[in-house]
Amino acid sequence: MTTINLLPWREEARELQRKAFLGKLIASALSGFALVLLWVFLAQNQLDNQNSRNSYLQSNIAEMDKKVAEISQLKNKKQEMLSRMKVIQDLQGNRSEIVKIFDELVRAVPDGTYLDSLELSEATFKVSGYSESNSRISTLMRNLDMSHKYANSNLTRVQHDARMGEQGSVFDLQVEIERPAPAGPERSLQ
Repeated sequence: MTTINLLPWREEARELQRKAFLGKLIASALSGFALVLLWVFLAQNQLDNQNSRNSYLQSNIAEMDKKVAEISQLKNKKQEMLSRMKVIQDLQGNRSEIVKIFDELVRAVPDGTYLDSLELSEATFKVSGYSESNSRISTLMRNLDMSHKYANSNLTRVQHDARMGEQGSVFDLQVEIERPAPAGPERSLQ
């Protein structure tokens, strides 16, 4: 019988299989590395694209914030102007009102009563003066209450004072001013 030595052939086949396996392993590793590089490149590209979009949005947001601040300043200026216009309109509308208030006061003051000081606040009128008698002060208060400009006269102080005679008095009086209602609806200036 003949003997055939198959050992070298098996070793060569194993060597070829090992080389093929190593080749496939290296090819797989290279293709995996290439895929990872491709994925990193694409991810970096998307990240750069998103960063550029974010910076664009941030610059536009900053620009819009400036515009919003300008609009807010303009609204504040508009409100200031409207309040100034309202004050001017109130002054124009009330210009004749003070004349009427003083005219009514002159009509209400009886003979023998002299006014020393007047102080006008928002809705009240403070009067200080001298009178020949307490009855003249009472007459002044009645005249003020019957007036269409004044209401609720209140005597805050009465003292005897000899300057106006034996029955003379010095007095302080507080009177509410009745403001007329606006004629018609108010116009809006907005």
